[in-house]
Amino acid sequence: MFNVQNLKNHFPILSNDSSLTYFDNASTTHKPKVVIEKISEFYSCYNANVHRGSYDIAEKATKEYENSRLTVSKFINCKPEEIIFTKNTTESINLIANSLSENILNENDEIIISEMEHHSNIIPWQLVAQKKKLNLQYIPLRKNGELNLDSFKSLINKKTKLISITHMSNLLGTINPIEKIISIAKENNILTMIDAAQSISHKKINIEKINCDFLVFSGHKILGPTGVGVLFGKEDILKKMPPFLGGGHMIKEVTMEKSTWGDIPYKFEAGTPNIAPVIGLNQAIKFFKKIKDKDADLHLRKLSSYFFSELKKIKNVTIISPEGSPIIAFNILGIHSFDLTKLLSTYNICIRSGHHCAQPILKKYHIDSINRVSLYYYNTKEEIDFFFKKLTEIINILK
Repeated sequence: MFNVQNLKNHFPILSNDSSLTYFDNASTTHKPKVVIEKISEFYSCYNANVHRGSYDIAEKATKEYENSRLTVSKFINCKPEEIIFTKNTTESINLIANSLSENILNENDEIIISEMEHHSNIIPWQLVAQKKKLNLQYIPLRKNGELNLDSFKSLINKKTKLISITHMSNLLGTINPIEKIISIAKENNILTMIDAAQSISHKKINIEKINCDFLVFSGHKILGPTGVGVLFGKEDILKKMPPFLGGGHMIKEVTMEKSTWGDIPYKFEAGTPNIAPVIGLNQAIKFFKKIKDKDADLHLRKLSSYFFSELKKIKNVTIISPEGSPIIAFNILGIHSFDLTKLLSTYNICIRSGHHCAQPILKKYHIDSINRVSLYYYNTKEEIDFFFKKLTEIINILK
């Protein structure tokens, strides 16, 4: 049986401030005590650089760092050497885009993304498209918040080299049928990249099953620290790709004339990495696996359903997210989203407003700014009731 209060007790920020109603989990999740303690342990007990020193604490730091790589690889079912640590999802996508553009993507090649993407899965491709004279194609977004897969199929041609798509929209909460999309891509010998920044906390990721070529996410979306991102890439493709950054540790040999690169994944991890967050991510994933079960999923589904049912009772509300999603985007006629967010914050209620780094979606709905509530496993029905009590008060005050 899922006990949400027991879960809350693992999070210092939630137990230290019982008045906090945090509904911005699509932006970042809170950190359990075990993650905070692990980071503190690193700095207190074996603070040293990794992959360099042969003294005890350096070897301890390296072991902990590589243990995290192993944990991540098991979590998404791939080889450890196929896991590259970056600082976030954004850097991971930039690494893929820039490296592929060096020797795999050529002039007039085409890349398919969608109108649903976070800016982090649009801008890197726009930049390399400008640099290499590539063509970007967009899968249209239907009014119901789903991608138009018929249009997607019509975009594919002999010049299509890559499809880069989000698994779960950070604004709508829509879950895309990535296995179907990847299958179509494979039939046409097209590379695939999956942005799993939002889905990593909600959907089981099995690389062997979905068979994508790349997949990326950030640790802070799954109870981990900020400053650590994960990039999965298939071994054979990573070996063909040149480094994105140059510097220490990613080399085999450096001479005055030329340099040669180390093996994967290290040729993509130049310089001193963000060691403490990587080590903290190990604990975050282990903790997440303990709490994420059928009862936890049922709890979150019930919360999402209840939130939708209460939100639909509000007069003049527009909801653009599919019903049942833990991510709910909405506006209330006559109340600007920034005003609503600021007024809710006076009651220590945290939601987000703005374009959410997803302006193409908002333009599709002819909206400039929107509110977003994003629920997580540690949220409660009582918090939702408090939210709607204060929302109703604000609406009545502003009438």
